[in-house]
Amino acid sequence: MHILRTRFKKDIVTEFLPPMNPSSKIIILCSGIPSYPSKKELMEFFSKKGYWVFLPRYRGSWESDGSFLKESPHQDIIDIIDDLPNGFKNMWDGKIFSIKPSSIYLFGSSFGGPAMILTSVDKRVTKVVALSPVIDWVEQDKIESLDNLKKFIENGFGNGYRINSSDWVKLKTGTFYNPATFEGKIDGSKIFIFQNEDDQTVPYVPTVEFSKKINCRLMLMKKGGHMSIQQLLDKKFYKKVLSFIRKKS
Repeated sequence: MHILRTRFKKDIVTEFLPPMNPSSKIIILCSGIPSYPSKKELMEFFSKKGYWVFLPRYRGSWESDGSFLKESPHQDIIDIIDDLPNGFKNMWDGKIFSIKPSSIYLFGSSFGGPAMILTSVDKRVTKVVALSPVIDWVEQDKIESLDNLKKFIENGFGNGYRINSSDWVKLKTGTFYNPATFEGKIDGSKIFIFQNEDDQTVPYVPTVEFSKKINCRLMLMKKGGHMSIQQLLDKKFYKKVLSFIRKKS
């Protein structure tokens, strides 16, 4: 299958695939950082199952315009949802698509997890699946230094991420792009979290505490390390995910 490309709100370059059969069901994918923006197999998998699939590049990363973290990345997802009924153009041939979604599902991992969880407060979002999501950047900084992560991203990925220090430091405040801060506004019935106790990148304790507070579904496993969104292709995960998103709340 040939992956298509578009832009939302002029800034957000997004790969997408229409469903194999006519449908108005939407899946938006958000992976961790730093990572290479290629999820062809995953996109094809869900396209074949009858979903429109979108893989955006966060503002200020890769092909998208803007400065990374100038705005909360979950705003990118809201902007995409806003634009879907207005029409979006396939860059390859200029064809215009327009969708009035019947359901919107958000799948994200690691850094992308907060984007999915925070966007869940939007009434248009049907269900959210998050794998090893960062729940609290204050706690995260104790496990994986955010200063060191920034240096690694800049040295290892160059202009793949255009970061201003004043924007990056907002993560340390705990008030920006931070699910733990907004737990009182989040409807846990929409959310399914996967997490491993031996995750050395994102600590599992904040995830467990957060899941209890918002009363969401949590699959906590002993082993498996830090999870990637690609693991949705694993049969033991995608069957649970598909069952979750197909079940009416």
